[in-house]
This record gives sequence, structure tokens and C-alpha cells, in this order.
Amino acid sequence: MARNANPPIDGRVLRGERNRQAIVDALLELLESGVGRPSAREIADAAGVSLRSVFQHFDDLETLYDALVTRQTERIARFTVDIDRDAPFAERLASFAAQRARFYEQISPVRRATLLVAHDSPTLQRALADTAARHAREVSAAFAPELRRARKPADLRAAIVAATSWETWERLRRTQRCSAEQARRVVVAIVEGVVATGL
Repeated sequence: MARNANPPIDGRVLRGERNRQAIVDALLELLESGVGRPSAREIADAAGVSLRSVFQHFDDLETLYDALVTRQTERIARFTVDIDRDAPFAERLASFAAQRARFYEQISPVRRATLLVAHDSPTLQRALADTAARHAREVSAAFAPELRRARKPADLRAAIVAATSWETWERLRRTQRCSAEQARRVVVAIVEGVVATGL
């Protein structure tokens, strides 16, 4: 008798994976709703699982943070698309600023919560560093023509990275209380001005 080439998947394994994903999604939802440091009980309640289940799936906070980073990366991937490098500067800048605006509006609650606990978490510190490095690479790609013509390319790159960073967006949105559209316009104006100086 032929052996089944595709044996049935253990229902307990499926339930376990569903519970694991529910815990990570619950943590994300709590962070996005403004709960900066959710407790294990709050996470369990939001996920619809027992408190014991949280600790069965995650040995410690670092393993939970690692799963959180992976899940958040998957969720926000759609907000980042390649900029047409052959388009005129104004068009590239408009696309880049609009993309950053959508991205930052989505990630800001989780980013704020991450910063509250990152000092104790190598996983979150690494995730923040990776995000910053990726942003810098995206600036280099989107504004390659301007950087090639610049007198001081490193200075121009640093200025554009700073102008389009989450930190600048956060200051515009929360400290200066700009609307998302106003903040986007300000970012565009800053980059236009910096590029116009011919750094």
C-alpha cells in the first residue's frame, strides 16, 4: 500500500501557529492603539488566548520582539515602492515624500512604543538601525542624479536623509501639530531648498 505523500498536518501545530500569530498581531494592535507598554495579560486578552499561551510561544521579550519586527516588516512592505530614477527631480521628490508620509503615518504609533523600550532590547535596537540604513539607501537611489552633481554629496545625502526622516516627520506632526498634508509639503520644501543650494 502506497504511503501518503502528503500526510495531514497536525491540528495542534496549526492551532499553535494561529495562536502565535494572534499574539504578535495583538501586540501590534495594542501598540497602534496607543498602549505603549502592554502587559502580557493585555496581550493575551487582545489575542484571545490564555496568559500561559503567551509564555508557551515566546520564551522572553526578545523572542516576542523578534516576531513583532518580522510581522511589522511584512505589513509595511506595501508602503515602499521603487522610485522611477529617470523621472524629473520634482516628480521623484513628490513620489518619495508621498511615500514617506504614508509610511510614517502607518508606523508612528509602533515606532513611538519601540523607542520606549529599545534601550533594553538588542533586537529592537538592531531593527531601528536597519530601518535607518534602509532609509539612507532609498534616499541615495531616489536622488542619485542630484548627489552626483553635488559639490559635497555626503553632506547633501545627510541633509535629505534628515529632512525625510521619521524624526522630522514626528516633530512636524506632534510638536508643530501640522496635518499630514502640511507636513508632506514642508518636507518637499526643505529638500527642494537643500538641493537648490548645490551642496
